[in-house]
Amino acid sequence: MIVGVHGIGNYPRARRQRSTEAAADELSARWAAALDEGLTAFTGHPATPGPRVRVAYYSYLLHRGTQQGEQDPGDLESGEQDLFTGWVDQLIRASAAPVPQGSRTYRARAAGEWLAGHLGDEVLGFALTFAREVSTYLNNGQRRHAVREAVGRVILEARPRILIAHSLGSVVAYETLWRHPELEIDLLVTLGSPLAMPGVIFPRLEPTPVNGHGSRPPGVAAWANLADVGDIVAIPRSGLAPFFDGVTRNEPAIHIDRKSFHRVEHYLRARETAQVLAPYIAEGLRSPS
Repeated sequence: MIVGVHGIGNYPRARRQRSTEAAADELSARWAAALDEGLTAFTGHPATPGPRVRVAYYSYLLHRGTQQGEQDPGDLESGEQDLFTGWVDQLIRASAAPVPQGSRTYRARAAGEWLAGHLGDEVLGFALTFAREVSTYLNNGQRRHAVREAVGRVILEARPRILIAHSLGSVVAYETLWRHPELEIDLLVTLGSPLAMPGVIFPRLEPTPVNGHGSRPPGVAAWANLADVGDIVAIPRSGLAPFFDGVTRNEPAIHIDRKSFHRVEHYLRARETAQVLAPYIAEGLRSPS
């Protein structure tokens, strides 16, 4: 059994499926199909049986009923604007001056203009969703606790050897595993992770990094981190190893898809993901207790 922890933008699944259970089932099936495709391409023969995947669905716990409306960063709440601006600052720092000073809303709109101008309106829409959901998770203690408990329950019930966490899900998984050291995982795989994002996520993790370093959760035997070279969420570009002790494999510059740099299906189909998983799959996955 593999447990997955999804990233942002998955609330519409619950609305479409009309239940959180159905949304989790839909995600689980999509993840399993993508993993099976990647493993088959890597090994040269289909896995028999294919990987069993259960995705821990938590997106509904972060949804505040926000209407998306126009893609205007000025419509973000104050904490969301700060997170959004801090994130875009990281993206442009290497190639241009940081977002200009001024009011919070002015800076957020300037960051949005840069993002849309360089990467397109679709990426801006993604970025606003990211800012909303990440800000809600980090700034609302009650929701943060509820998300971690929901993910922890799934891990406890499924007893997986492998935990795959994508995007914001890597932050949730990291904190959940630290909060529940009794949860034992043979392999943690983080995909497109923002865990080390300076000033935005890294210093706000629980537990708080000590002397600029976090650590592999105590119940995790091995930790592999993979990120596409163009993934704007996986900041900084050096990956997680310089910031977290215990990362056993760090590949922050793999090439997955130029247009869909952050989509989880592309990560799950990637040769590098299959290469990490194959030894564990070959041993046979432990059945849930």
